[in-house]
Amino acid sequence: MLHRMGAGFGSLGLAGVLHGADSPSRDQVTALASAASPLSPKLPHFAPKAKRIIQLFMPGGPSQVDTFDYKPEINRYGGQRPTLVNRKSLRNTKGGLFPSPFGFQRYGKCGKWVSDLFPRVGQCVDELCFIHSMHTDIPEHAGAILMMNLGHLQPSRPSMGSWLVYGLGTENQNLPGFVAMSPRAQPRGKLANWGNSFLPGAYAGCYVNIASMHPQRVMSDLQNPNLSRSAQRKQADLLTRLNQLDLQRQERDQTLESSIQAMEMAFRMQFAVPDTFDLSRETRSTLDMYGTSEYAKGCLLARRLIERGVRAVQLSHSIDGYDIAWDTGHNDIAGGHKRLADACDQGIAALLTDLKQRGLLDETLVLWGGEFGRAPTSEGQKGRDHDHYGFTVWMAGGGVKPGFSYGATDVFGLTAVENRVHVHDLHATILHLMGLDHERLTYRYSGRDFRLTDVHGQVIQDVLL
Repeated sequence: MLHRMGAGFGSLGLAGVLHGADSPSRDQVTALASAASPLSPKLPHFAPKAKRIIQLFMPGGPSQVDTFDYKPEINRYGGQRPTLVNRKSLRNTKGGLFPSPFGFQRYGKCGKWVSDLFPRVGQCVDELCFIHSMHTDIPEHAGAILMMNLGHLQPSRPSMGSWLVYGLGTENQNLPGFVAMSPRAQPRGKLANWGNSFLPGAYAGCYVNIASMHPQRVMSDLQNPNLSRSAQRKQADLLTRLNQLDLQRQERDQTLESSIQAMEMAFRMQFAVPDTFDLSRETRSTLDMYGTSEYAKGCLLARRLIERGVRAVQLSHSIDGYDIAWDTGHNDIAGGHKRLADACDQGIAALLTDLKQRGLLDETLVLWGGEFGRAPTSEGQKGRDHDHYGFTVWMAGGGVKPGFSYGATDVFGLTAVENRVHVHDLHATILHLMGLDHERLTYRYSGRDFRLTDVHGQVIQDVLL
């Protein structure tokens, strides 16, 4: 009977009964939920602080010393190549220290120094948890972007969002568990940044180009102009039955299983997506709070998605179709960074404010950052080169300490020297906040168990509430 019930309500009901039994294992409950649908909500390993995540991704390498890592000594020694406190020298760099073209001010009760690039985000610092001691493996965009989103330097692993949906399922069966968005340009690496790799296809992210904000066209090929809803349902059911017969003969075919799940999700999405992406349903005051930039609209959509039960949202920043927008820092920190910050500052601050006002911030983890940072020294006369030795990310909500700063770079902001945090540590911490043990969230493939953090990663206990 349960096999014939396509929606799987019987399995879900039985899972609920077992959950109330004396000693059901998490694996028993999860297995029953998965039998109904691979996207059904699953129990975490332990009580989570956050139920969902919004990643505000800044590809291209925003400069930490021009945004959130205030280093006044750069101005004092501008143009020079001194020896650092940690005995390293700047003598082999392309240029001397390059003073930031932006002023810094203290904000909030925590007194955090924030660049004039982000005045609105600065007003939210009492909600933010800064990590100033990030470091990663390679100072090259493609590999570093993949490391931030996959925990690996090659596009052969599942994305962080896919791991989260695999481990937790999603709370809305009419929308994907993981949605990736950007205005116009996809971040370098494209599909890999939200792909499922060897995880089942149901856990893949769904990409949306938010430059086309018409609710009916935001996802291509979603509407069927020739068949009614009931006729589409009958057609979809017939295709599913035929595919299941084929699947039984083949025993287990991941590609075919993915096709079945994708067709079912596409059918449900054609009615849920237009409602979700219709910003005209928002009040005028809310629209004004977010602003009119494409990235601001993406921030508002991120709130609407997680509000409807989507587990993970990645919103990448791009301008004029450039996939690593913050890389303008090579030749124009002052102009390039100013333009990019102006396009996202209001939307990010509005997202944080809106989530808090709606009571969603405590259970939503917001992550901001790029794949690496920028050196405090000059490249040419107006830019900065890549810096993977030390950079800044921040988190908000979802169980992290508000108004808190962790770790530090050296006096000039070049290298992480205090409480160093690798990307693997960041991923382990994110999974922990979502109720998942990064060492237990594994998937058997090609003869071994894989995980997001590979064989690395330590939870950053000091940033947790």
